[in-house]
Amino acid sequence: MKRVIGLLVVLLISSVPAFARQKGGGGSRGSGGGGAARSGSAMHVGGGHIPAHGPGPYHAPAQAPAREAPANRGDRGGKTKNARPSYRDQTGHPEAPHVHAENDRWVGHDSGPKDSHYHLDSPWDHGHFTGEIGRGHIYRIEGGNRERFWFGGFFFDVAPYDYASCGDWLWRSDDIVIYNDPDHIGWYLAYNVRLGTYVHVEYLGY
Repeated sequence: MKRVIGLLVVLLISSVPAFARQKGGGGSRGSGGGGAARSGSAMHVGGGHIPAHGPGPYHAPAQAPAREAPANRGDRGGKTKNARPSYRDQTGHPEAPHVHAENDRWVGHDSGPKDSHYHLDSPWDHGHFTGEIGRGHIYRIEGGNRERFWFGGFFFDVAPYDYASCGDWLWRSDDIVIYNDPDHIGWYLAYNVRLGTYVHVEYLGY
């Protein structure tokens, strides 16, 4: 009997560390690298956080040189004119424009109003979005894809330049929040609550 009790005590003691490891967790929430775990001083991204406000207007640094991608002078190994910047500002953060949950900093929204990637010949061609904008107004995507998606009868498309930033979005179930874009005329910003990433979207009508 003593041998059986001793064996049970040993098993109980050895199972406590494993249980503690499971409960501690700390992995990312969401898929595709969108959610980042809190680790030391690292900023958290996604996981249900909703920014209190959209990004502020871009202010160019004093005496900053013009932002131009290097021309491709026939060097096949060089960067092309449309080379994308890196948005991964910290280890574990997504390679897409995103928002830091601790301070609502919109990483990647710094190209300014003259960014040709977001130029529209006919801004507001389908009118302005008449739904609610900003925190407190969460919409669930009901279907579609990056070229055309919808919720509540409102239709949008993603800016072609941002296609690479929404490859892990779920087009039938992700929750998003719409914010005004203060820099690029004719565009809104769709923020993915699960991933903490965002893309430029154009309103296509109701």
